[in-house]
Amino acid sequence: MSHHASGPNFGSPRGDARLDMTDLYAFPKPGQPDRSVLVLNVHPSFGVSPLGPTTNEPFAPGALYEIKIDTNGDAIADITYSAQFASSADGKQTATLRRVTGARAAGVCDEGDVIVEGVPVSVAREALVAEAGDYRAFFGWRSDSFFFDANGLFNNMQFTGDDFFADKDVCSIVLELPNTALGGNEVGLWGRTLDKTEDGWIQADRGARPEQAVFLPGEARELYLKGEPADDDRFVGAFAHELEHSGGYTPHDAIAVAKTLLPDILSYDPRRPASFPQNGRTLTDDVFDVFCAIYTNGKITGDKVGPHSDLLDEFPYLGPPHDSR
Repeated sequence: MSHHASGPNFGSPRGDARLDMTDLYAFPKPGQPDRSVLVLNVHPSFGVSPLGPTTNEPFAPGALYEIKIDTNGDAIADITYSAQFASSADGKQTATLRRVTGARAAGVCDEGDVIVEGVPVSVAREALVAEAGDYRAFFGWRSDSFFFDANGLFNNMQFTGDDFFADKDVCSIVLELPNTALGGNEVGLWGRTLDKTEDGWIQADRGARPEQAVFLPGEARELYLKGEPADDDRFVGAFAHELEHSGGYTPHDAIAVAKTLLPDILSYDPRRPASFPQNGRTLTDDVFDVFCAIYTNGKITGDKVGPHSDLLDEFPYLGPPHDSR
């Protein structure tokens, strides 16, 4: 289910839905192609394991929510946009967004150049937008833009077009920035969440391409979520094994396909129109149909579900949340 419920047994990483990364998007700003929009969605409002609503608090206080950017093709971050949140006594949250460059961008980015600081997190239908220089930023609850017949997947891939996510929400970090702030014309993107513990920072979740966790069993999934794209070659065998099972690929073909899915990075060139999986990802790209065709080796090509109708034509582009909080 995109990157929803990517933790053990399709639960939340570290048992905390607020640390659950769900989707990453990158596309040129409509009508202004010299600017781009990056969207990192986390914290699904409804969990699968256990089944039911998650917490109302949007983001985990003190945790880091990072968008990593590789500018030279080595699968190591050269620029990071890092969001961190604080909660007040009345439960309201504020956000601080930093930009980190150079060697420090590959590590934990809890320090760096501040873009916005102490801006309110949105919890109602109105989108609270912060502006600073060439940047615009949004943090808070929005309608989940992911669309997919999840019940059909668990029913042996018997799809009926029932969109499980049509009435679900996520917490969004939306950043609009000049293309020059990406650090290059062809970049690689991924997102991750980090939890602060007594033992230091622990990576809870990470990813870029949707559905990747489906390829990995329990222990391998834990290693994957804690890993870095630069080390993803070690998972080619596990991906290939699953492809042989799910799609009847030959071992040779399964390895070839697995290598197209790894490292887990979203390629993006802002000079070209966005369309997953070739370039970036828009809010209307049918990523599950792409995944389904790969996973089944073309035997099943879609789930009969289309994009949501509540998307906005303006920043932050995701529709208002369904539930008031």
